[in-house]
Amino acid sequence: MHVHNVLSIIYIGMKLSEYFTKEKIIELYERYERQVTSAGFVFGFVMDNLTLRRIDLLIENIVLITYVAVAGASIVIYNLWEYGRLRGRVADVVAPWLPLVMQIAFGALFSGYVVFYSRSGSLVASWPFLFLLAFLLVGNEFFRKRYQQLVFQISIFYIAIFTFTIFFLPVVFRTLGPVVFIASGLLSLALIAGFLYVFMHAMPARMQQYRRLLAASIGGIYAAINILYFTNVIPPIPLSLKDAGAYHSVTRVADGYSAMGEDAPWYAILRPYEIVHTTGEESIYFYSAVFAPTRLSTVIVHEWQYFDERAKRWTTRSRISFPIVGGRDGGYRGYTLKTAPEPGRWRVNVETNRGQLLGRQTFRVERVAETPVLVEKILE
Repeated sequence: MHVHNVLSIIYIGMKLSEYFTKEKIIELYERYERQVTSAGFVFGFVMDNLTLRRIDLLIENIVLITYVAVAGASIVIYNLWEYGRLRGRVADVVAPWLPLVMQIAFGALFSGYVVFYSRSGSLVASWPFLFLLAFLLVGNEFFRKRYQQLVFQISIFYIAIFTFTIFFLPVVFRTLGPVVFIASGLLSLALIAGFLYVFMHAMPARMQQYRRLLAASIGGIYAAINILYFTNVIPPIPLSLKDAGAYHSVTRVADGYSAMGEDAPWYAILRPYEIVHTTGEESIYFYSAVFAPTRLSTVIVHEWQYFDERAKRWTTRSRISFPIVGGRDGGYRGYTLKTAPEPGRWRVNVETNRGQLLGRQTFRVERVAETPVLVEKILE
C-alpha cells in the first residue's frame, strides 16, 4: 500500500510537470502577477514583524546585507546585459527577470527597515521618515517597470545603503550621535561611488549620459536624509522603547523593579490617557525600559511636561537624564520622579540627549481625599 501511494504521487507529479511547462508558468505568473506580489508583500511584512528580533544580532544584519548585495548585483548584471556587454544563453534567460529580483530584494529591505525604524521612534515625531519608508515599501509593488531604469535603480539602491549604514555603524562602534551619523553618510557615499565606478568602466558612454542626473539624485537624497536627521525626524535607531508608565512608586527588587499602580477599572482602556490620583503630597514616578545594542552606552532623558490650559501649550518642567548600557532584551530600566505634581495633564517624553523622541506617555493627575487602592506590578 505504501509503495502504491509513492507511485501515485510520482505519477501525479509527472502529469503536473507536463501541464506546468515553462511557458505555462510564465503565462500564469503574468496573469496573476498583481495578486502574487500583493500576497507576497503581506506575508513577508507579517513574517518580518514576527521574526526580526534585535537590530544588533549578526544573523539579522547578514540577511539585510545579503538583500543589499542581491539588489546591487541585479542592477549591475541587468544593465550590462541591456547595454550589450553581457551576452549568452544563460544571461538572455536570467537578465529579463532581474527587475523582479530587484523588486523582491528592495521589498524585503524596506520591510525590515519599517519594522526596525518604527520600533525605534515615536510616530508623533518621526512620521515623515516612517511614511517615506512605508511609501517605498508599499510603492515597491508598483515599481516593476521603473526597475528597468538605471537612475531609478541606483537612487533606490542608495536610499537602501544609507538607511542601512545609519543603524549599522552605531551597532559596530557601540555609540551614536551626530559624529557617527556623519560617518554613516560618508560611508554610504563611498559605497555608492565604488558601485558607480564599476559602471563607469563597463559602460562609460551610458554613464556619461546620466552623470548629472545621477549626481543630482544622490546629492538630493543625501541632503534630504541629513535634514531629517538634524531636525530629529529620523528615529534614534538602534535604540527602542520597550516599556514605559507612570506609577505611585518604583523600587528596585531582586526580580527587577516593583511598581505600585492603581487598580484601574476595565473601562479605563477607553480613556484617551491614564488618570493618576494623588492627595497632593506624594510623588509620581515614571519608569522606562530602553533597548540598546550590546555594550552601547548613551544617555536617556525623561522630559516632564505640563499642559498649560491658559496658554494652550505644553511647558517643560524638568529634564532628567541618566546613562544606559545596552545588551538586555527587555531594555535598560530606569525611573525619574516628580514631587507633588499639580493637577492637570502631564506627559513624559523619553528622548536621547539631543532630543530624538523614543516615546511618550500622557496621563492626567487628579486630586483625591484619600490615596487610591494600589496594586503591585513587577517590571522585569
